[in-house]
Amino acid sequence: MDSQGLVLRDIPHEERPRERMIQNGASALSHAELLAILLRTGTQRESAVRVAERLLKQVGNIRHLVDMTVDEMTQIKGIGPAKAIQLKAGIELGRRLSRATMNEKITIRKPSDAADLLMEQMRYLQKEHFVCLFLNTKNHVLQQETLSMGSLNASIVHPREIFRAAIKCSSASVICAHNHPSGDPTPSPEDIQLTQRLVEAGNIIGIEVLDHLVIGDQRYISLKEQGLM
Repeated sequence: MDSQGLVLRDIPHEERPRERMIQNGASALSHAELLAILLRTGTQRESAVRVAERLLKQVGNIRHLVDMTVDEMTQIKGIGPAKAIQLKAGIELGRRLSRATMNEKITIRKPSDAADLLMEQMRYLQKEHFVCLFLNTKNHVLQQETLSMGSLNASIVHPREIFRAAIKCSSASVICAHNHPSGDPTPSPEDIQLTQRLVEAGNIIGIEVLDHLVIGDQRYISLKEQGLM
């Protein structure tokens, strides 16, 4: 056993996530086992899996790890600054991978295309983020931009911010999206009101607002499909 805690050879075989990953693949591992691989070692009394289980129990839901700071992570017994940085790096890599397809020419043909692009990026966020996809005349995504980050219950965005950004990247049309941290994508009256304002402003400027998506946890609602815009 080294000074950092239990190492692989000290852990019961059934608690060795790296070996399980090699044998069964990453998808077979639990959240705690995947986190344990990033942690590498536990404490003198606990394996990395046990430390990871305590971390998940404390945060309540794996989605809450996204917004945890390094300082908050180090408050968990068994997680020092080095391990917290490893976890944050792993989380950030996951987020970047989910955005990696933005480097390709993505074409939005229907609401589900936009939802597929944004879902993994937005479903875990604990505050409302208002995001726009700016498209060219062929409906290729030119740019994605977060224009507002609100409280737990509200996101405030002004039409001028959206259309200023659209004009800047020579966008022909816009798809708006925001998340509901509750996980329920049911649009609020304010969501519908804002969408109508955006559509009106777009008609005046000549940049069409194609849709407004409300992103929940593995669910979304298209205001266009619902006839609300």
